[in-house]
Amino acid sequence: MRAGMFQAPARLCATLRQRDLLQLMSGSSPVFRRRAPLRKTDSATGSSTPPAAAAGGPTPGATGAAATVCSMGTNTNRLYSALAPTITDNGIPQPKEYDVETNFEPVDPTDPSDLLKECQKVLEKRPPRLQRDFLLLKKSNLSSVSRPIKVLQWNILAQALGEWKDNFIKCPKEALNWSERKYLILEEILTYHPDILCLQEVDHYFDTFQPVLSGLGYHSTFFPKPSSPCLDVEHNNGPDGCALFFLRERFELIDTATIRLAAKMLQTNQVAIVQTLRCIETSKVFCVAVTHLKACSGWERFRSSQGCDLLQNLETITNGAGIPIIVCGDFNAEPTEDVYKQFTKSSLNLSSAYKLLSEDGQSEPPFTTWKIRPSGESCHTLDYIWYSRNAFCVNRLLNLPTEEQIGPNRLPSFHYPSDHLSLICEFSFLDQFDEC
Repeated sequence: MRAGMFQAPARLCATLRQRDLLQLMSGSSPVFRRRAPLRKTDSATGSSTPPAAAAGGPTPGATGAAATVCSMGTNTNRLYSALAPTITDNGIPQPKEYDVETNFEPVDPTDPSDLLKECQKVLEKRPPRLQRDFLLLKKSNLSSVSRPIKVLQWNILAQALGEWKDNFIKCPKEALNWSERKYLILEEILTYHPDILCLQEVDHYFDTFQPVLSGLGYHSTFFPKPSSPCLDVEHNNGPDGCALFFLRERFELIDTATIRLAAKMLQTNQVAIVQTLRCIETSKVFCVAVTHLKACSGWERFRSSQGCDLLQNLETITNGAGIPIIVCGDFNAEPTEDVYKQFTKSSLNLSSAYKLLSEDGQSEPPFTTWKIRPSGESCHTLDYIWYSRNAFCVNRLLNLPTEEQIGPNRLPSFHYPSDHLSLICEFSFLDQFDEC
């Protein structure tokens, strides 16, 4: 815990955490009826700031009639009761920056396989999900004491935006209902069981992803957009933002930086989280970052400036590329844009993992998002997993679905919860290979 933060006696903190989590799981916690005010930090510089809301911080929520809770079995129903309420209160104050960091330990750890079965039960009337296979690129050294690191990058589509603002004209309204869409998102996470998750457009962090993923063994951090468009929606669940999760059993948190990105020395509405982790098995230290750059055509120079600011921050945090890094994000930029070229040419020695799906190893996939709006069909490559090529080797990549698999109505749909596809990459430290 950082200097200047309130430190309660450890035994009292543990008692309060257990009581609050039990209330949360049963749906009776007062934190689901009113969002507590958050202490602001100094944001004058617009660069790296103290940690964002980490796992176990204040758990804001809102009022609203609770939906019927689907049975989750004896080991999981209390945890999943956090998924049941439909949050409808729009009187939530807009947070700016969080200054909360708590080492939150789940009271009742949950078996991922049991939860996956429960998700599939809830979704049994939906069409079969997209079937995607891994492409094996390099076998890891089986004699190594270190397991590969599986990283998931995904813009999960903010519920307020998907349901009320994005206007996916070929997607049935029922397919966007949060009461089932949240299970589709969670099913994807449980299916691939990543060690690290980097998510964008998260607007159900406190009532869904933080409590559920904490029970699955993840440490979690959330940093909202300063002026989230979700807050313009009448029935919102608070601001959307970036979230970063990692398995406690595999990594130790060394440091966290939250960044409000700047463009031409002015603060913007886009953010990033950067965490420095130590691999428990090898004691190797590396950084992982998640970001979401400005959307829409016509903003290419703006994104370029944001990317430049992010790279400058990353160079500082990694001590001039002295610490290897993995950077995930929805960059809202095709490979032809300047911001993409900045990352390929930066002093961090970064490579884009998904280029390795191509025959020549130099071309990005044809798309990572595919949707239909009133303005027409939009098929673009916007999402990336960057990595330090002098420190990591890519073992496997999750293949992208075909056009036929996606279907004529594109994304989102009854069988896929977001307009962006998840990207999953399995890394090993480079010295675990004879060559890479």
